[in-house]
Amino acid sequence: MDKGLLHRKDSLILTTIDVMNELGIQGLSTREIAKRQGVSEATLFRHYKSKNELLIAVLDFYSQFDSDIAKSTEMRQLSAREAIEFWVNSYVEYYENYPAITSINQAYDVLASDNSLAMKIKEVFNYRRDILMALIDRAKQAGEVKSEIESEILTDIILGHKSYICLKWRLDGFSFSLKDSTMLTLKVVLDAFKP
Repeated sequence: MDKGLLHRKDSLILTTIDVMNELGIQGLSTREIAKRQGVSEATLFRHYKSKNELLIAVLDFYSQFDSDIAKSTEMRQLSAREAIEFWVNSYVEYYENYPAITSINQAYDVLASDNSLAMKIKEVFNYRRDILMALIDRAKQAGEVKSEIESEILTDIILGHKSYICLKWRLDGFSFSLKDSTMLTLKVVLDAFKP
């Protein structure tokens, strides 16, 4: 495929993320994306047939490191608890290095209300949930987490606290360390469920 075409498509994705970050999902329009790119909307639609097709590309970009993070977690041969910590830490470091990307996580429910995007949102959400749940199952088997706690409940607690702290970080203008706050809370949660 033509390098220029790939470059423009990637640039449109990054601009879409910037617009979502600055104006929210409600302020996201193809007109605004085209304006920031210095192109016409017709040019944008030559690369992506619809706004939803562009949003699916954004979601693909957002989740592009998911399998790499999962593989890296597995390859490191960490204890189960260390694997959970590494997995969570990988995401929060990514978010700290690219704060605008967190606008997607905060727009999950709005994006999922569109039928054409709902399947992609569920795919990303379920993949991440399933990886963490498998790590928690491993921690239970290794005796690092209470066996009587349901893995799904602990997964919900960890993902919920990660999302909450991320939202708080965004609302506070990125004024504190997302990584430090998330990892400290994760430590407290995992310590609370030690056998």
